Amino acid sequence: MKNIYWTIITLTFCFLLAGCTDHNTTVKPEELSEEYYSGGILGTVFNTTSFAYEQPTPVVDASPELALQFKYGEALFEHEFTSNTEGVRHGLGPVSVRSSCITCHPGYGHGKRMERYRSKDYGNGYLLVVTDANDNYVSQLTGMPQTQAVAPYLPPIDESGIRIEWKNYTDEYGNVFPDGEPYSLIYPDVTIDRTAFNVPMPDFYKVRLEATIGIYGTGLIDAIPDDSLIAQYQYEKSRGFALNDVKYMPENFIKEADGTAHPGRYTYGLTRGTLQNGPGANAIWNITNVTRSNRRYHYVTETYAIAMSQNATIQNALGKTEQEIYDDLMSKELPIEMTDKDYIDFMVWHRGLAVPAARNLDDPVVKQGKAKFYEIGCTACHRPSWNTGADEYSGDPLVKGKLPRYPYQKIWPYSDFLQHRLNMVNDIRTGWCRTTPLWGRGLSSKCTGASEHLHDMRARNYTEAILWHGGDAQVSKEKYRNLSKEDRDALIKFLESI
Repeated sequence: MKNIYWTIITLTFCFLLAGCTDHNTTVKPEELSEEYYSGGILGTVFNTTSFAYEQPTPVVDASPELALQFKYGEALFEHEFTSNTEGVRHGLGPVSVRSSCITCHPGYGHGKRMERYRSKDYGNGYLLVVTDANDNYVSQLTGMPQTQAVAPYLPPIDESGIRIEWKNYTDEYGNVFPDGEPYSLIYPDVTIDRTAFNVPMPDFYKVRLEATIGIYGTGLIDAIPDDSLIAQYQYEKSRGFALNDVKYMPENFIKEADGTAHPGRYTYGLTRGTLQNGPGANAIWNITNVTRSNRRYHYVTETYAIAMSQNATIQNALGKTEQEIYDDLMSKELPIEMTDKDYIDFMVWHRGLAVPAARNLDDPVVKQGKAKFYEIGCTACHRPSWNTGADEYSGDPLVKGKLPRYPYQKIWPYSDFLQHRLNMVNDIRTGWCRTTPLWGRGLSSKCTGASEHLHDMRARNYTEAILWHGGDAQVSKEKYRNLSKEDRDALIKFLESI
């Protein structure tokens, strides 16, 4: 297996790669510093087009078998699932969050900031977060509440009762930099009418938004050793950072099919430890409710099953009794809708997505911005680089040994993959939020049509994202505010380049 990776490296360095800068010049790879290779030699593509997030890694391109599987998996991501009982991409429902993955991930990136919640609006990557007085998920709903249903079933939440209001926010500085330049800040206030719920609800509930995260390069994050993540936690803890310690208690690590356990590295809540048991493997099931051999049950709550089985209209439409409907909804032995082959192809695609190369790092203004980014302490949480390990996965036997691998690469995600608190108004659930990787985000506007940031896309640009920072990042934010406008602009240009 080692030979294939050295072959890829050799071939990569033998070709001239175009598009390394915005001027589309052609340069020899050996003339580039390692920082241009955001995803390492095995995970980086030199593409600055609107399709930059959608490219396979050199590892996938070097294998005809993986390349074909990547294409099949890509189709599963891009096209809608249906409520048909057979055929391609069948099995949607009885309830779902979305009918296609790409609706939430336009251009394979982050979801867009939206003025309303409609699950079929392209780019609406919002997931509703409905919690109780203790900030725990309301148990009557799934963690990702569904707003779509296949007739005669009703969705747990009727979208017509969801309202998003964007409110202006004035910070402690009056939204003005020390040099007099003004800025604006906004945040979402989300409500759901009680009448919009088709399941019983507690007396108190509140609603927040979480947007989807860009999916390119997730396979490279998967290749970072667990020990490295734990060491980063211990290092920041020793420096006095306020971290979510509970996530690093071994008993809270995320369990795999083979009994192994891993610290979280994916999702804002660090709820997924590996890509194979992670966001994509989970989402292709619970977003669409399409069953597969290792998940032969629906993503629904018992509360929902009881409510639907007791609905006389649904009983009449299906010609079934209350018990029969309940048993159907709660069955653990449903027919398999997604084949193992399709699932493996999907995971090859998911782990095979490359990271766009950094751009213009030799530009004097970008260099100036990089110096300021380091100088004011942003790298304390946005750690620039990591090294992948042997990348030997054992957990899920369905995909073990069948996916692209990225051993011993230096990658540049600009994240510590830990949870910090930013202390924002209408904050994320629990207040703890994983540091989002910054790699490739400078191409977001080109690839997705939008360039918002943070967990609910409240920040319309990099400047607003920085100014929403608090907690461990408060000192760095203060230093950013006190930079000259020239230095602030240079720092943003650096972020746009990585």
